[in-house]
Amino acid sequence: MKKVHVFNAGPCLLPQVAIDNAIEALKDFKGTGVSVLSISHRTKEWDEVMNECRALWKELLNIPDTHEVVFLGGGASLQFLYVAMNYLEKKAAYLDTGVWAHKALKEAQGIGEAYAIACSKDKNYTYIPKGFEIPTDIDYLHITTNNTIYGTEIKEDIDCPVPLIADMSSDIMSRPVDVSKYDLIYGGAQKNVGPAGVIFAIIRKDSLGRVSRYIPTMLDYRTHIDKLSMFNTPPVFSIFVMNETLKWLKSIGGVEAIHKINMEKADLLYNEIDRNSLFVGTAEKEDRSCMNVCFVMAPGYEDLQDEFFAFAKERGMIGIKGHRSVGGFRASIYNACTIEDVQALVDCMKEFENLKK
Repeated sequence: MKKVHVFNAGPCLLPQVAIDNAIEALKDFKGTGVSVLSISHRTKEWDEVMNECRALWKELLNIPDTHEVVFLGGGASLQFLYVAMNYLEKKAAYLDTGVWAHKALKEAQGIGEAYAIACSKDKNYTYIPKGFEIPTDIDYLHITTNNTIYGTEIKEDIDCPVPLIADMSSDIMSRPVDVSKYDLIYGGAQKNVGPAGVIFAIIRKDSLGRVSRYIPTMLDYRTHIDKLSMFNTPPVFSIFVMNETLKWLKSIGGVEAIHKINMEKADLLYNEIDRNSLFVGTAEKEDRSCMNVCFVMAPGYEDLQDEFFAFAKERGMIGIKGHRSVGGFRASIYNACTIEDVQALVDCMKEFENLKK
């Protein structure tokens, strides 16, 4: 079978050991004789998985005791509503850096007063706004740290005079994070930490209970903290695979180790984009994402786009087509993507250039 190199933007490439362990659990979960798909979430065997997964989150990100981790369904898009329901009392500010950041803002506007404190739409979201002032009379500032469609990223934890909330769907566990700076970090698992079907939320416990509105039981973060993510049946299989993925991450040295690897992968690919006469990057260099590398054909070579897609596919490159709203190419180099995968794409780009020049 031909070797394939997976650059899908999500669901992500998973470490092989997590896939292998999931296959075994599908047949027999922890020696129970029952598939993980059929196991009751009220058994001690499942409690062990939930406890281990929660502990791994806390260990890998050095999450302080002030915060708790919960696992929920509904995707990060539902979290847009959760955020506003639990935190928006008077008004909130959002940093509008892409489609998902804008959707989060729109959802909040359905609950109360929310506005964009800064926006990069004027240049098709190819940069992260700088120099904006954060007012102190808002309930929170919401940011999206990595923009998968446009390939931009906020790479450092910002100092914020108000509660800070972050959607880290596509760069969580890819770099160290000072969790203490955030009241809430949330995201979908399917970029770096597992399969689709489960979200994580890291919540400062004393940040809740400050809004006067009624919060439906299922949309109240306190419900899920109190019940340890089992107020209702959790997405069992997705959490199991998440746990296996985090075990793999710990085994290779944790977040600090994977961050070094991720920087090496990103540098390797961006250097080729900048060197290769047929391609050009789309995001401002200082804001380039280490997770989603976006590029297009260079001016004068636009007619080669489809030919390069076919050329790359023939050489095993999977998932490099850019988002439909942007076009071009996007290589998502999440944690489980290897340096060898990225090198294969770089070699492919070099070979194509040699054929066309």
